[in-house]
This record gives sequence, C-alpha cells and structure tokens, in this order.
Amino acid sequence: MQEHFNEEIENLKTSLIKMATLVDEQVERVITALETGDAQLCKGIKAKDREIDIYDNLIQTQCENILALFQPVAIDLRFVLSALMTNNQLERCGDIAVNIAQRVKKTNDMQSLIKESHILEMGQQAKLMLKEAIDAFINNDIQMAKKVVDSDEIVDNLNKQIFNFLVEKMKADNALIEPCSHLIVLIRNIERLADHACNIARNIVFYVEAKIIKHQARLNRQTE
Repeated sequence: MQEHFNEEIENLKTSLIKMATLVDEQVERVITALETGDAQLCKGIKAKDREIDIYDNLIQTQCENILALFQPVAIDLRFVLSALMTNNQLERCGDIAVNIAQRVKKTNDMQSLIKESHILEMGQQAKLMLKEAIDAFINNDIQMAKKVVDSDEIVDNLNKQIFNFLVEKMKADNALIEPCSHLIVLIRNIERLADHACNIARNIVFYVEAKIIKHQARLNRQTE
C-alpha cells in the first residue's frame, strides 16, 4: 500500500514539473516577444496552452485519486493540497501568457513607448519570479519561495508607476489613447503573472512549514 502511495505521489510530482516547464517556456517566449517586438514568437502559444490545460485536468484527477484512495495526513496531505493549488496557479499563468501574446501583436510597433514606460523591467521581474517559484517548488526551497513573495512589492510598485505614466501620456496626446489602453491591459496581465508566482511560492511554504502566509501582510497591517 505504501509503495503504491509513493508511486502515485511521484507521478503527481512529475506531472507538476512537466506542466511548470511548459508554462515557464510559454512565459519566456512572450516576454522575449515583448522585448523584441517580434510577434512571430507568439505563434503556437495558443496551441501550446491546450497542452497545459490537459495537464491541469490530469493533475486534478491525480490529486482526487490520491485523496480518495489513500486519505493522506500531515505533510502528505499538505503536499496534495498544495499541488492542487499550484496546478490552478500554473494553469492561470498559461492563460496569461496567451493574453500577453495577444497584446504583443497589438503593440509590436510601440517599442519606444514600451521601453520608456519600464514595462520591459516589469516583465523581466515577473518572469524571474515565476522561474524562481518553479525552482523553489522543484527543490522545496523555502528561502527562494520567501524571496519570491518579497519580490511582489517590486512588481506592484512598477505597476503603479507605469499606469500613472501611461495615463499622463493619454492626457497629453489623444492619439496615444488606444495604444496606451493596450499597454495598460498588458501590465495588468504582467502584474497578475507575478501574483500567481507569489501564490505558488506561498503554497511551498504551506507544504513544507505548515504555515498559511496568504494575505499575511494585509492582516499584519490591520493588527497594527
């Protein structure tokens, strides 16, 4: 029985790593497309997302089977629960990569505005957060996971800064209203990508340390 359980856990880990690798590759491609203005890099992103959706269904089924057949407890239960949550976050990251690809196609002639607004810096930071969250998951690296959580403030600050910059551009020149509107949607997707990376990192802390740190900063402020 224990041997069968261990085998199912390893199969689940393998599925999650394969899904995470696909998502990481998708995000790498769309951020590179954003930096270079090469919309050709976005070809196949939508089709690849279907593979991620297949893994989403597979991992959910694997988790349900483990819960139903083995009724795990303690750290094993936390792993399955964190796997379910991480699976959901990865699937959303895949969707966001598709959304970013769509915006790249609409904004590939706005490279000067993109560079001036620091959107590339924001995209690089969000991409790094996702990569580090995935590495932290694979290696059970709590310190890296906590680093990802702390990095979210960098993206949030860039998001506010860039939003204000784009609003001022629209006020100054009516011709920039449409392109800046596309860029505002773009930074919203990048900000959400960083949020999901942060949530993956929090799931690792939950699994390894049995601590729930979601909303921790907000709850600490309310307590103060």
